[in-house]
Amino acid sequence: MKLNPFVSSSARKSRKRHFTAPSHIKRKMMSSPLSKELRQKYGVRTMPIRKDDEISVVRGHNKQNVGKVIRVYRKKYVVHVDKITRDKANGATVHIGIHPSNVQI
Repeated sequence: MKLNPFVSSSARKSRKRHFTAPSHIKRKMMSSPLSKELRQKYGVRTMPIRKDDEISVVRGHNKQNVGKVIRVYRKKYVVHVDKITRDKANGATVHIGIHPSNVQI
């Protein structure tokens, strides 16, 4: 049942608004859950992720890795962590993008 008459329940419109959102709204969408200690300290469950945050990966192939956020890439909805990289075919190392919902601050 739809509660708010001003918000569309159409998947097509939801996807459009998600991928064409302005940067200040993408910031809020790219929120990550806080650790148990920080949750007790600040009294909130999630916060927008920022550069230089200490995070731990809780989902995916890089699970249990800990590192510092070096870039928040709002255009692609990913964050780059300093210690999570992979080697390309030409020998260059690149940072792997991780979605903010898969990390914990």
